[in-house]
Amino acid sequence: MTLAVLASRALSGLEAPAVRVEVHLAPGLPAFSVVGLPDAGVRESRERVRAAILSSGLEFPSGRITVNLSPADLPKESGRFDLPIAVGVLLASGQVALPELQADAPAAAPALAGLVLAGELSLTGALVPVAAALAIALAVARSQPGATLILPSANAAQAARVPGLRVLRADTLAEVVAHLGGQAPLPEAIAAEPPPAAPEPCLSEVRGQSAARRALEIAAAGGHSLLMIGPPGAGKSMLARRLPGLLPPLDPEQALEAAAVAGLAGAADAALSDRPPFRAPHHGASAAALIGGGARPRPGEISLAHLGVLFLDELPEFDRRVLESLREPLETGRVAIARALRKVEYPARFQLVAAMNPCPCGWLGHPVRACACPPERVARYRGRLSGPVMDRIDLQVELPAPESDWVDLPPGEPSAAVRERVLACRQRQLGRQGGVNAALEPAVLDAVCVMDEAARSAFKQVMARLGWSGRAAHRVLRVARTVADLAASERIGAGHVAEAVQYRRALG
Repeated sequence: MTLAVLASRALSGLEAPAVRVEVHLAPGLPAFSVVGLPDAGVRESRERVRAAILSSGLEFPSGRITVNLSPADLPKESGRFDLPIAVGVLLASGQVALPELQADAPAAAPALAGLVLAGELSLTGALVPVAAALAIALAVARSQPGATLILPSANAAQAARVPGLRVLRADTLAEVVAHLGGQAPLPEAIAAEPPPAAPEPCLSEVRGQSAARRALEIAAAGGHSLLMIGPPGAGKSMLARRLPGLLPPLDPEQALEAAAVAGLAGAADAALSDRPPFRAPHHGASAAALIGGGARPRPGEISLAHLGVLFLDELPEFDRRVLESLREPLETGRVAIARALRKVEYPARFQLVAAMNPCPCGWLGHPVRACACPPERVARYRGRLSGPVMDRIDLQVELPAPESDWVDLPPGEPSAAVRERVLACRQRQLGRQGGVNAALEPAVLDAVCVMDEAARSAFKQVMARLGWSGRAAHRVLRVARTVADLAASERIGAGHVAEAVQYRRALG
């Protein structure tokens, strides 16, 4: 055999398109070329493959070797193609005889059909873990039912969590060669058990701040975005960090998707967990760090917070262009990153929680400390948040300064009790419309957000008086629907509308 064809996978966002690895061996002066739009990491595989084959006790063939990675217009990156290229070289040179090509082949011999290989090789022939193995496994399971995936042992246990996919683990190139030759089958990977979770911070540790606690419960129940405004030490960060403990656990498919996104960011051993992710980038983060980007686009913080919480502390201190770039992801749940040669799309269905001070010094309205900010400076500070961005934040609540005797206040209600109400509210939403209230489409608002006459009259009056945009009015309706669901009410009443309206008036 002078031509070998194997299957592997590239990466394009969270997708992993199929790649045919074609290896051709021809007589002539020794040469080793890789074509098919490879980057530097793939081109360097020539040296890794040569050394790995020799270190494994095999012979590197002399002649002209051409490796084609098809399709040719799809960019290829990283060292995950080392393993299929090395196996292709050995097949093309006749050093690996597939049992199905032999007359006395056993019936259960492995075949190349339905086999996908991915793994980086060290110079010793050992297989090195690769990034984004979980994204590859998910793509193979969805597009190739019944396929078998060969991965380094360090990645295989995690990939085995993907249902409907057979994953084999290997430590060296020699083990893969023995498996293909029918001498020593590779063992199947056993799904990794998630590590024990660290205890979550409890809401009972927050004393006082009843209004903010209520807003946090509504945000958790309906998946709404939340902005907390208050002086330093009011408990904004404490409340935000306790939101994931109020949310429902991720189902197995969501946990796999969240871990796959983390793997795209370079975490080769991203842990699977049923806890919603929590990300809190610094306010000096660039647009590329928050949204994603780079010469080879990688996911940003909003994608790493997919299916979880994104906490932006000191919200006005973020660059205005960075905040404006959140507009589309907050609406669509996805982010598209376009570059000159490629465009990738990442999921970004996150719940935004933000915090800010009432003024630059933080003490505006404090009962004891005096604010040192002139009015125009306060206006500039708040003006860093544009109207379109504020329109997309459902709940805006003002936190008062802690009372002087807050140490003597009793502990607040624990997270477990609040989570029970949140879960019951979520079940009502899932049974009614199949999703959370924050994701309700405008087309179904009239059918889902049914108001009684008093509520409808109050809502129309407030909307006219405050001059809301259509987006702001829809978001108030969604919040009112969540308030009604927490009260187990089928219809939205005037009290539910009044509470929802109050959550959009913190900044006047």
